[in-house]
Amino acid sequence: MRERKRRGGIFLHVSILFFVSILTTGLFTFITEKQLSDRSVKRGIERLAKQIAEEVRRSVTEYPAYEWFLCYWYEHPDSLDIEYDAEFSADSITAEKSALFSSRHPDLQLRYAESSQLEALPEEDRKLCAEIVYSWLNSRFDQIKQTYRIDYLFCLATEAPYESQFFLFSGADEDSVRGTDYEQVYPLGHTVTVTESQQDAMRSALASSSHLAHAGNYMDYYSFLCSAGGTQILIGMTYDLSGLRTSIRTQTLVGTNFAMINQLVLSLLCLLLVYIFVLKPLKKVSNNIDIYRKEKDSATVTRNLSKIRSDNEIGQLADDFSDLATEIDAYLDEIKHITSERERIRAELSLATRIQAAMLPHVFPAFPDRKEFDIYASMVPAKEVGGDFYDFYMIDDDHLCLTIADVSGKGVPGALFMMVSKITLQSNGMLSLHPAEILSKANDSICANNQEQMFVTVWLGILEISTGIITASNAGHEYPALMKDGRFSLMKDKHGFVIGGMEGIRYPEYSFTLEPGDKLFLYTDGVPEATDARNRMFGTGNMLVALNRDPEADPQKLLANVRKGVNTFVKDAEQFDDLTMLCLSYKGPS
Repeated sequence: MRERKRRGGIFLHVSILFFVSILTTGLFTFITEKQLSDRSVKRGIERLAKQIAEEVRRSVTEYPAYEWFLCYWYEHPDSLDIEYDAEFSADSITAEKSALFSSRHPDLQLRYAESSQLEALPEEDRKLCAEIVYSWLNSRFDQIKQTYRIDYLFCLATEAPYESQFFLFSGADEDSVRGTDYEQVYPLGHTVTVTESQQDAMRSALASSSHLAHAGNYMDYYSFLCSAGGTQILIGMTYDLSGLRTSIRTQTLVGTNFAMINQLVLSLLCLLLVYIFVLKPLKKVSNNIDIYRKEKDSATVTRNLSKIRSDNEIGQLADDFSDLATEIDAYLDEIKHITSERERIRAELSLATRIQAAMLPHVFPAFPDRKEFDIYASMVPAKEVGGDFYDFYMIDDDHLCLTIADVSGKGVPGALFMMVSKITLQSNGMLSLHPAEILSKANDSICANNQEQMFVTVWLGILEISTGIITASNAGHEYPALMKDGRFSLMKDKHGFVIGGMEGIRYPEYSFTLEPGDKLFLYTDGVPEATDARNRMFGTGNMLVALNRDPEADPQKLLANVRKGVNTFVKDAEQFDDLTMLCLSYKGPS
């Protein structure tokens, strides 16, 4: 008996499963919470950014001539004397410029001036009003940035293919440094080259009025403001997410750890309950299975398992195994009886195989004193006993009868019908020299008591030894193969009806002559219908190839060549039909 492998306890396996589930759930919770937090942050930033962009848009467009100002600032960034960080104080430069402009044009209010009015001013005054309004708007940008605590707030101009950004405004905190270095607050006219992702973001904003995009630890938001003189003006915001993401990651880790601790406590409680109500009863069932495996004592196992009182699947399992153990004991007794009976049948089949083999001519050379011919035959059954048979016998000193046949059934029924057919054909063959008459009488005799409606195909020929003339008749059997002029070919003779199919059948008869050196090869359908693993049949073509590989060989060698060809073709495929062959070599009269 195969030794049982040592395995870990089911409690260990369940514990590992719980532990893996806790880790998987924790990881899934962390990833999910992080994604939800990131999505929530993105939605919040986008919502706030739209609000800020709208406020910036109102601050810019409240000037009726805002497009004129934007174009002027874009075209003259280096000639303007800009005061950044002006806070509307009375002593600021911008206040002085405003007073100067009012003294020159007392009837023109800059906050309400139209583009046409500004175009009518002298260049010096146009430059002066552009500087004043720029300082006012820039101070407004500073207020918006400080109010909403945005990392970067700016207004920029760009043109296709949007590879650069021209900064018009940049909001600043009170202690910010304004300059052209990275992460400083850029002045008017500073131009930077942007990445492809920022280019795509600006294109999306121009196509759909706004767009929010990730850029590493930053999140960029662009909103379309207007088109001034063919130049696209965008409001931009940048949020530094590094600190926020660190905070989110920390909070997510803390929340995940608490969730995993809670799950661990719950899992330990579940494990305890599983052990008490599931694993412990299962262990008792397993122990009793092992007892039965070793001792085959169903009474003890049934008594032990009856103590399990669980009214669930485990209790049902205990009851089922108790019933199974009782049934197995009964089956073992039955198997012993069946085994004994099988051995008896096997012995009887072995005896039947030997009897069948003894019924066929099996001593070779069959006629050692006759030099006119040589004959050899073989039959390999697909089962213990077969339904094919061959026969040859001397009717008189100058006539040799050759028979090969294939019964419709296989196994024991085919073997019994084969023996009846062989005896009937031989009995009639010893009384006549006409094959057609032999087959007709044998057919009537078999049909008279053929309640199982079995049949047999037969080829029967009688060789006149002194002349080489063979008179033959075919009752539905395979075409014989004849060697003439050193080569085998099929002889397509006339077929009659099978033996045992219908009473009163008359069979056609024909003759052909064997010259010295000619050979006759007879076979059953098990040869051409031998099948390989891909259900391809050997066929008469391959059979003739095997025969013609050495056509001058003696009959025994010829049969061996055909059998070798069949084995090479089918390889490891199972033999489904009997292989029966007979070969006659005619050497001429003495």
